[in-house]
Amino acid sequence: VQLQASGGGLVQPGGSQRLSCVASGFSFRSTPMYWLRQAPGKGLELISGISSAGSTKHYIDSVKGRFTISRDNVKNTLYLQMDNILFEDAAEYYCAKDDRGDDRGQGTQVTVSS
Repeated sequence: VQLQASGGGLVQPGGSQRLSCVASGFSFRSTPMYWLRQAPGKGLELISGISSAGSTKHYIDSVKGRFTISRDNVKNTLYLQMDNILFEDAAEYYCAKDDRGDDRGQGTQVTVSS
């Protein structure tokens, strides 16, 4: 199983960022997928999930209305569109094939600074 997240970087509050995660080594199209994040000094936090077909999506309250999860089962890629980014969104972001993040890949860092 390989999960490679990318797209992080430095963003201003109120800005947008699009994260991607390319998956390989398993049947991506048959697997629900998740985004998690870990801020400095804090634990791993599940923030969003999407069903295998992409028809069902879930978000935690703090990102609802600002973040959008999606997937492309042809490209084996998971996305997280982050809009109206807040300081508290700064974290290392991971994609995972389980909602605890036990099977997560390399993360991508999102830094929020004005």
